[in-house]
Amino acid sequence: MQTLPATRIELAAWLRLSFAPGLRPAALRLLLGAFGLPEAIVAQSHEVLAEVAGETAARAVLTPPGPAFDTQLDAVLAWREDPGNQIVTLDDPAYPPALLTMPDPPPLLYIKGRLDLLHTRAVALVGSRSATPQGVEDARRFARELSAAGVTVVSGLALGIDAAAHRGGLEGVGGTVAVIGTGADLVYPAAHHTLARQITAQGAIMSEWPLGTPARAANFPQRNRLIAGLVSAVVIVEAAMRSGSLITARLANEMGRDVFALPGSIHAPLSRGCHRMIKQGARLVETPDEVLEELGLARRPVSNGGRTPKRAAPLDSTELGVSSGGQVSQATAAAFAIPPPSGPCPQPMLEPDAQRLLAALGHAPTTLEILAARTEMEDAALHATLLRLELAGEVTLLPGGRFIRAHHE
Repeated sequence: MQTLPATRIELAAWLRLSFAPGLRPAALRLLLGAFGLPEAIVAQSHEVLAEVAGETAARAVLTPPGPAFDTQLDAVLAWREDPGNQIVTLDDPAYPPALLTMPDPPPLLYIKGRLDLLHTRAVALVGSRSATPQGVEDARRFARELSAAGVTVVSGLALGIDAAAHRGGLEGVGGTVAVIGTGADLVYPAAHHTLARQITAQGAIMSEWPLGTPARAANFPQRNRLIAGLVSAVVIVEAAMRSGSLITARLANEMGRDVFALPGSIHAPLSRGCHRMIKQGARLVETPDEVLEELGLARRPVSNGGRTPKRAAPLDSTELGVSSGGQVSQATAAAFAIPPPSGPCPQPMLEPDAQRLLAALGHAPTTLEILAARTEMEDAALHATLLRLELAGEVTLLPGGRFIRAHHE
Protein backbone atom coordinates (compact mmCIF):
# COMPACT_ATOMS: atom_id res chain seq x y z
CA MET A 1 0.00 0.00 0.00
CA GLN A 2 1.58 3.25 -1.14
CA THR A 3 0.38 6.79 -0.50
CA LEU A 4 1.78 10.16 -1.45
CA PRO A 5 4.34 11.16 1.21
CA ALA A 6 3.77 14.35 3.14
CA THR A 7 5.64 17.41 1.89
CA ARG A 8 8.34 19.01 4.02
CA ILE A 9 5.90 21.71 5.20
CA GLU A 10 3.21 19.15 6.04
CA LEU A 11 5.64 16.86 7.83
CA ALA A 12 7.10 19.80 9.76
CA ALA A 13 3.62 20.65 11.07
CA TRP A 14 2.97 17.04 12.08
CA LEU A 15 6.33 16.79 13.82
CA ARG A 16 5.72 20.05 15.65
CA LEU A 17 2.41 18.75 16.99
CA SER A 18 3.86 15.35 17.88
CA PHE A 19 6.66 17.06 19.85
CA ALA A 20 4.33 19.62 21.49
CA PRO A 21 4.66 19.17 25.29
CA GLY A 22 1.36 18.41 26.96
CA LEU A 23 -0.73 18.02 23.79
CA ARG A 24 -2.84 14.96 24.47
CA PRO A 25 -3.98 12.74 21.58
CA ALA A 26 -7.66 13.38 22.38
CA ALA A 27 -7.10 17.14 22.15
CA LEU A 28 -5.19 16.72 18.89
CA ARG A 29 -8.09 14.79 17.39
CA LEU A 30 -10.47 17.58 18.38
CA LEU A 31 -8.22 20.13 16.69
CA LEU A 32 -7.85 18.01 13.55
CA GLY A 33 -11.61 17.62 13.41
CA ALA A 34 -12.08 21.36 13.69
CA PHE A 35 -9.31 22.62 11.38
CA GLY A 36 -8.44 19.68 9.13
CA LEU A 37 -4.65 19.77 8.91
CA PRO A 38 -1.73 20.52 11.25
CA GLU A 39 -0.69 23.54 9.16
CA ALA A 40 -4.10 25.06 9.80
CA ILE A 41 -3.94 24.22 13.52
CA VAL A 42 -0.62 25.98 14.13
CA ALA A 43 -1.92 29.04 12.24
CA GLN A 44 -4.81 29.61 14.70
CA SER A 45 -4.84 32.08 17.56
CA HIS A 46 -4.63 31.04 21.20
CA GLU A 47 -8.26 31.98 21.79
CA VAL A 48 -9.59 29.89 18.90
CA LEU A 49 -7.52 26.85 19.88
CA ALA A 50 -8.54 27.15 23.54
CA GLU A 51 -12.21 27.29 22.60
CA VAL A 52 -11.92 23.96 20.75
CA ALA A 53 -9.51 21.96 22.91
CA GLY A 54 -8.80 23.93 26.10
CA GLU A 55 -6.06 26.19 27.44
CA THR A 56 -3.45 23.44 27.91
CA ALA A 57 -3.76 22.27 24.32
CA ALA A 58 -3.64 25.84 22.99
CA ARG A 59 -0.41 26.56 24.89
CA ALA A 60 1.14 23.30 23.71
CA VAL A 61 0.34 23.95 20.04
CA LEU A 62 1.70 27.49 20.11
CA THR A 63 4.89 26.67 22.01
CA PRO A 64 7.73 27.35 19.51
CA PRO A 65 9.73 24.26 18.57
CA GLY A 66 13.20 23.90 20.07
CA PRO A 67 16.43 24.96 18.37
CA ALA A 68 17.12 21.40 17.19
CA PHE A 69 13.79 21.10 15.35
CA ASP A 70 15.14 21.79 11.84
CA THR A 71 17.88 19.21 12.36
CA GLN A 72 15.29 16.68 13.53
CA LEU A 73 13.13 17.42 10.51
CA ASP A 74 16.06 16.91 8.13
CA ALA A 75 16.89 13.60 9.84
CA VAL A 76 13.28 12.38 9.49
CA LEU A 77 13.17 13.34 5.80
CA ALA A 78 16.49 11.57 5.19
CA TRP A 79 15.30 8.45 7.04
CA ARG A 80 12.12 8.39 4.96
CA GLU A 81 14.20 8.31 1.76
CA ASP A 82 15.69 4.91 2.64
CA PRO A 83 13.96 2.02 0.83
CA GLY A 84 11.10 0.53 2.84
CA ASN A 85 10.88 3.42 5.32
CA GLN A 86 7.58 5.28 5.61
CA ILE A 87 6.01 7.87 7.90
CA VAL A 88 2.25 7.61 8.22
CA THR A 89 0.26 10.47 9.75
CA LEU A 90 -3.08 10.29 11.53
CA ASP A 91 -4.96 11.71 8.52
CA ASP A 92 -3.30 9.35 6.03
CA PRO A 93 -5.52 6.67 4.40
CA ALA A 94 -2.65 4.24 5.06
CA TYR A 95 -2.95 4.74 8.85
CA PRO A 96 -3.76 1.36 10.50
CA PRO A 97 -7.56 1.32 10.90
CA ALA A 98 -7.45 -0.74 14.10
CA LEU A 99 -5.45 2.00 15.84
CA LEU A 100 -8.14 4.56 15.01
CA THR A 101 -10.45 2.74 17.44
CA MET A 102 -8.04 3.61 20.28
CA PRO A 103 -8.70 6.66 22.45
CA ASP A 104 -5.14 7.92 21.88
CA PRO A 105 -3.75 6.92 18.46
CA PRO A 106 -0.26 8.35 17.81
CA PRO A 107 -0.14 11.31 15.40
CA LEU A 108 2.86 9.81 13.60
CA LEU A 109 3.99 6.26 12.92
CA TYR A 110 7.47 5.34 11.71
CA ILE A 111 7.25 2.11 9.68
CA LYS A 112 9.93 -0.09 8.13
CA GLY A 113 8.79 -2.81 5.74
CA ARG A 114 5.34 -3.92 4.60
CA LEU A 115 2.70 -1.31 5.31
CA ASP A 116 -0.04 -3.66 4.10
CA LEU A 117 0.43 -5.90 7.15
CA LEU A 118 -0.96 -3.09 9.32
CA HIS A 119 -4.31 -3.48 7.51
CA THR A 120 -4.75 -7.24 8.01
CA ARG A 121 -6.33 -9.44 10.68
CA ALA A 122 -3.74 -9.67 13.43
CA VAL A 123 -3.13 -11.50 16.71
CA ALA A 124 -0.52 -10.58 19.33
CA LEU A 125 1.62 -13.26 20.97
CA VAL A 126 3.40 -11.92 24.05
CA GLY A 127 5.12 -13.31 27.11
CA SER A 128 8.19 -13.46 29.27
CA ARG A 129 11.66 -12.37 28.22
CA SER A 130 13.09 -15.20 30.38
CA ALA A 131 11.08 -17.84 28.54
CA THR A 132 11.30 -21.56 29.20
CA PRO A 133 12.20 -23.87 26.30
CA GLN A 134 8.60 -25.12 26.19
CA GLY A 135 7.30 -21.56 26.11
CA VAL A 136 9.57 -20.69 23.19
CA GLU A 137 8.44 -23.78 21.29
CA ASP A 138 4.76 -23.07 22.00
CA ALA A 139 5.05 -19.43 20.93
CA ARG A 140 6.76 -20.31 17.68
CA ARG A 141 4.26 -23.09 16.92
CA PHE A 142 1.23 -20.89 17.63
CA ALA A 143 2.71 -18.07 15.54
CA ARG A 144 3.56 -20.39 12.66
CA GLU A 145 0.05 -21.88 12.57
CA LEU A 146 -1.67 -18.49 12.83
CA SER A 147 0.55 -17.05 10.10
CA ALA A 148 -0.11 -20.09 7.89
CA ALA A 149 -3.83 -19.28 8.22
CA GLY A 150 -3.19 -15.74 6.95
CA VAL A 151 -3.17 -14.01 10.34
CA THR A 152 -0.45 -11.41 10.98
CA VAL A 153 1.49 -12.10 14.19
CA VAL A 154 2.27 -9.02 16.29
CA SER A 155 4.76 -8.81 19.14
CA GLY A 156 7.32 -6.49 20.71
CA LEU A 157 10.78 -7.72 19.51
CA ALA A 158 11.85 -8.55 23.08
CA LEU A 159 13.83 -11.63 24.06
CA GLY A 160 12.04 -14.86 24.80
CA ILE A 161 8.40 -15.24 23.73
CA ASP A 162 8.35 -12.13 21.49
CA ALA A 163 11.31 -13.32 19.42
CA ALA A 164 9.84 -16.81 19.07
CA ALA A 165 6.52 -15.30 17.95
CA HIS A 166 8.22 -13.22 15.26
CA ARG A 167 10.21 -16.19 13.99
CA GLY A 168 7.08 -18.31 13.78
CA GLY A 169 5.20 -15.52 12.03
CA LEU A 170 7.91 -15.26 9.39
CA GLU A 171 7.37 -18.92 8.53
CA GLY A 172 3.82 -18.34 7.22
CA VAL A 173 2.02 -16.16 4.71
CA GLY A 174 0.55 -13.91 7.41
CA GLY A 175 3.93 -12.41 8.30
CA THR A 176 4.78 -10.52 11.46
CA VAL A 177 4.83 -6.96 12.82
CA ALA A 178 7.20 -5.80 15.56
CA VAL A 179 5.97 -2.84 17.61
CA ILE A 180 9.03 -1.39 19.31
CA GLY A 181 9.67 0.95 22.23
CA THR A 182 12.59 2.84 20.67
CA GLY A 183 13.05 5.00 17.61
CA ALA A 184 12.59 3.08 14.36
CA ASP A 185 16.26 3.65 13.53
CA LEU A 186 17.39 1.61 16.56
CA VAL A 187 17.18 -2.08 17.46
CA TYR A 188 16.66 -3.18 21.05
CA PRO A 189 17.89 -5.58 22.27
CA ALA A 190 21.07 -5.46 20.21
CA ALA A 191 21.04 -9.26 19.91
CA HIS A 192 18.04 -8.93 17.56
CA HIS A 193 19.70 -7.03 14.71
CA THR A 194 19.50 -10.09 12.44
CA LEU A 195 15.88 -10.78 13.41
CA ALA A 196 14.98 -7.12 12.85
CA ARG A 197 16.47 -7.25 9.34
CA GLN A 198 14.40 -10.35 8.58
CA ILE A 199 11.25 -8.66 9.85
CA THR A 200 11.95 -5.54 7.80
CA ALA A 201 12.42 -7.67 4.68
CA GLN A 202 9.36 -9.90 5.15
CA GLY A 203 7.19 -8.08 7.67
CA ALA A 204 7.11 -4.66 9.32
CA ILE A 205 8.60 -2.76 12.24
CA MET A 206 6.51 0.07 13.71
CA SER A 207 7.29 2.79 16.25
CA GLU A 208 5.59 5.95 17.47
CA TRP A 209 8.78 7.28 19.04
CA PRO A 210 10.96 9.96 17.40
CA LEU A 211 14.10 8.75 15.65
CA GLY A 212 16.98 8.22 18.03
CA THR A 213 14.76 7.53 21.06
CA PRO A 214 16.68 5.01 23.23
CA ALA A 215 15.16 2.15 25.21
CA ARG A 216 13.55 3.51 28.39
CA ALA A 217 11.48 1.51 30.84
CA ALA A 218 8.62 4.03 30.65
CA ASN A 219 8.30 3.57 26.86
CA PHE A 220 7.35 -0.10 26.94
CA PRO A 221 3.92 0.10 28.61
CA GLN A 222 3.03 2.69 25.97
CA ARG A 223 4.40 0.33 23.30
CA ASN A 224 2.17 -2.40 24.76
CA ARG A 225 -0.95 -0.29 24.23
CA LEU A 226 -0.11 -0.11 20.50
CA ILE A 227 0.30 -3.89 20.35
CA ALA A 228 -3.13 -4.28 21.98
CA GLY A 229 -4.69 -1.70 19.68
CA LEU A 230 -3.36 -3.21 16.48
CA VAL A 231 -4.83 -6.70 16.95
CA SER A 232 -8.08 -8.61 17.25
CA ALA A 233 -6.79 -10.80 20.08
CA VAL A 234 -3.85 -11.22 22.46
CA VAL A 235 -2.38 -14.61 23.36
CA ILE A 236 -0.23 -14.79 26.50
CA VAL A 237 2.19 -17.70 26.34
CA GLU A 238 4.19 -17.28 29.56
CA ALA A 239 4.12 -14.49 32.14
CA ALA A 240 5.16 -13.97 35.73
CA MET A 241 2.75 -12.39 38.17
CA ARG A 242 4.25 -8.95 37.50
CA SER A 243 4.73 -8.80 33.76
CA GLY A 244 4.42 -6.33 30.91
CA SER A 245 2.44 -8.99 29.08
CA LEU A 246 -0.32 -8.65 31.66
CA ILE A 247 -0.40 -4.92 30.94
CA THR A 248 -0.90 -5.72 27.26
CA ALA A 249 -3.70 -8.14 28.15
CA ARG A 250 -5.44 -5.60 30.38
CA LEU A 251 -5.24 -2.89 27.72
CA ALA A 252 -6.53 -5.32 25.10
CA ASN A 253 -9.47 -6.22 27.31
CA GLU A 254 -10.27 -2.52 27.83
CA MET A 255 -10.28 -2.03 24.06
CA GLY A 256 -12.65 -4.95 23.54
CA ARG A 257 -10.06 -7.35 22.15
CA ASP A 258 -10.13 -11.07 22.98
CA VAL A 259 -7.56 -12.33 25.49
CA PHE A 260 -6.26 -15.91 25.52
CA ALA A 261 -3.71 -17.60 27.78
CA LEU A 262 -1.80 -20.88 27.66
CA PRO A 263 -1.87 -22.84 30.94
CA GLY A 264 1.20 -24.44 32.46
CA SER A 265 2.54 -26.29 35.46
CA ILE A 266 1.44 -25.02 38.87
CA HIS A 267 5.12 -25.21 39.85
CA ALA A 268 6.34 -22.99 37.00
CA PRO A 269 6.83 -19.31 37.96
CA LEU A 270 6.08 -18.23 34.38
CA SER A 271 2.69 -19.96 34.40
CA ARG A 272 1.34 -17.89 37.28
CA GLY A 273 0.60 -14.80 35.23
CA CYS A 274 -1.30 -16.89 32.66
CA HIS A 275 -3.28 -18.66 35.39
CA ARG A 276 -4.13 -15.31 36.93
CA MET A 277 -5.44 -14.02 33.59
CA ILE A 278 -7.52 -17.21 33.14
CA LYS A 279 -9.05 -16.68 36.58
CA GLN A 280 -9.89 -13.11 35.54
CA GLY A 281 -11.69 -14.21 32.39
CA ALA A 282 -9.07 -14.91 29.72
CA ARG A 283 -9.89 -17.97 27.64
CA LEU A 284 -7.67 -20.99 28.21
CA VAL A 285 -6.30 -22.27 24.90
CA GLU A 286 -4.18 -25.29 24.08
CA THR A 287 -4.01 -25.15 20.28
CA PRO A 288 -3.77 -22.46 17.58
CA ASP A 289 -7.02 -23.81 16.10
CA GLU A 290 -8.90 -22.62 19.18
CA VAL A 291 -7.71 -19.07 18.54
CA LEU A 292 -8.60 -19.30 14.85
CA GLU A 293 -12.09 -20.59 15.69
CA GLU A 294 -12.67 -17.70 18.07
CA LEU A 295 -11.68 -15.27 15.32
CA GLY A 296 -14.13 -16.92 12.94
CA LEU A 297 -11.45 -18.22 10.61
CA ALA A 298 -11.59 -21.61 8.94
CA ARG A 299 -9.46 -24.32 10.44
CA ARG A 300 -6.31 -25.03 8.53
CA PRO A 301 -5.60 -28.72 7.85
CA VAL A 302 -2.68 -29.94 9.97
CA SER A 303 -1.02 -33.16 8.89
CA ASN A 304 0.20 -34.07 12.39
CA GLY A 305 -3.11 -33.38 14.13
CA GLY A 306 -1.86 -30.15 15.65
CA ARG A 307 0.67 -31.90 17.91
CA THR A 308 4.14 -30.58 18.48
CA PRO A 309 6.65 -32.61 16.41
CA LYS A 310 8.63 -35.11 18.41
CA ARG A 311 11.90 -33.59 17.30
CA ALA A 312 11.95 -30.02 18.51
CA ALA A 313 13.74 -27.40 16.44
CA PRO A 314 17.06 -26.23 17.93
CA LEU A 315 16.52 -23.14 20.07
CA ASP A 316 18.54 -19.96 20.04
CA SER A 317 20.39 -19.97 23.36
CA THR A 318 20.06 -16.18 23.64
CA GLU A 319 16.29 -16.60 23.89
CA LEU A 320 16.72 -18.81 26.93
CA GLY A 321 19.40 -16.72 28.60
CA VAL A 322 22.03 -19.48 28.28
CA SER A 323 25.55 -18.58 27.20
CA SER A 324 27.60 -20.59 24.73
CA GLY A 325 29.62 -21.91 27.66
CA GLY A 326 26.53 -23.43 29.22
CA GLN A 327 26.12 -20.77 31.93
CA VAL A 328 22.61 -19.69 32.78
CA SER A 329 21.97 -15.94 33.03
CA GLN A 330 20.73 -14.42 36.30
CA ALA A 331 17.33 -13.64 34.74
CA THR A 332 16.87 -17.19 33.52
CA ALA A 333 18.18 -18.65 36.76
CA ALA A 334 15.58 -16.61 38.62
CA ALA A 335 12.86 -17.74 36.24
CA PHE A 336 13.74 -21.40 36.81
CA ALA A 337 14.54 -21.08 40.51
CA ILE A 338 13.30 -23.88 42.80
CA PRO A 339 13.24 -23.30 46.57
CA PRO A 340 15.95 -25.27 48.40
CA PRO A 341 14.86 -28.11 50.70
CA SER A 342 14.38 -27.30 54.36
CA GLY A 343 17.23 -28.17 56.70
CA PRO A 344 20.81 -27.06 57.21
CA CYS A 345 22.30 -28.77 54.13
CA PRO A 346 22.33 -26.53 51.02
CA GLN A 347 21.87 -27.97 47.53
CA PRO A 348 25.13 -28.79 45.77
CA MET A 349 26.39 -26.44 43.08
CA LEU A 350 25.57 -27.93 39.68
CA GLU A 351 28.09 -28.14 36.87
CA PRO A 352 27.43 -26.11 33.67
CA ASP A 353 26.06 -29.09 31.69
CA ALA A 354 23.61 -29.86 34.47
CA GLN A 355 22.52 -26.23 34.71
CA ARG A 356 21.98 -26.12 30.95
CA LEU A 357 20.00 -29.35 31.00
CA LEU A 358 17.77 -28.18 33.87
CA ALA A 359 17.09 -24.92 32.03
CA ALA A 360 16.15 -26.89 28.91
CA LEU A 361 13.92 -29.23 30.92
CA GLY A 362 11.67 -26.51 32.28
CA HIS A 363 8.67 -27.65 34.32
CA ALA A 364 6.81 -29.94 31.92
CA PRO A 365 7.47 -33.65 31.25
CA THR A 366 9.93 -33.84 28.36
CA THR A 367 11.27 -36.65 26.24
CA LEU A 368 14.91 -37.51 25.78
CA GLU A 369 14.66 -36.61 22.09
CA ILE A 370 13.38 -33.11 22.82
CA LEU A 371 16.09 -32.56 25.44
CA ALA A 372 18.72 -33.60 22.89
CA ALA A 373 17.36 -31.05 20.42
CA ARG A 374 17.14 -28.26 22.98
CA THR A 375 20.62 -28.74 24.42
CA GLU A 376 22.43 -30.15 21.34
CA MET A 377 24.39 -32.36 23.77
CA GLU A 378 25.97 -35.62 22.61
CA ASP A 379 24.01 -38.73 23.61
CA ALA A 380 26.63 -39.97 26.07
CA ALA A 381 26.92 -36.60 27.82
CA LEU A 382 23.14 -36.19 27.89
CA HIS A 383 22.54 -39.61 29.47
CA ALA A 384 25.36 -39.15 31.98
CA THR A 385 24.11 -35.71 33.03
CA LEU A 386 20.51 -36.92 33.36
CA LEU A 387 21.69 -39.80 35.55
CA ARG A 388 23.65 -37.44 37.82
CA LEU A 389 20.64 -35.14 38.14
CA GLU A 390 18.37 -38.11 38.88
CA LEU A 391 20.72 -39.39 41.59
CA ALA A 392 20.94 -35.87 43.04
CA GLY A 393 17.16 -35.69 43.29
CA GLU A 394 16.86 -32.88 40.74
CA VAL A 395 15.16 -34.90 37.98
CA THR A 396 12.53 -37.64 38.04
CA LEU A 397 12.08 -40.30 35.35
CA LEU A 398 8.39 -40.79 34.53
CA PRO A 399 6.70 -43.77 32.84
CA GLY A 400 7.10 -43.65 29.09
CA GLY A 401 10.67 -42.36 29.23
CA ARG A 402 9.83 -38.73 30.01
CA PHE A 403 11.78 -36.58 32.45
CA ILE A 404 10.55 -33.83 34.78
CA ARG A 405 12.23 -31.53 37.27
CA ALA A 406 11.78 -32.60 40.86
CA HIS A 407 9.73 -30.16 42.92
CA HIS A 408 11.35 -29.49 46.28
CA GLU A 409 8.85 -28.80 49.04
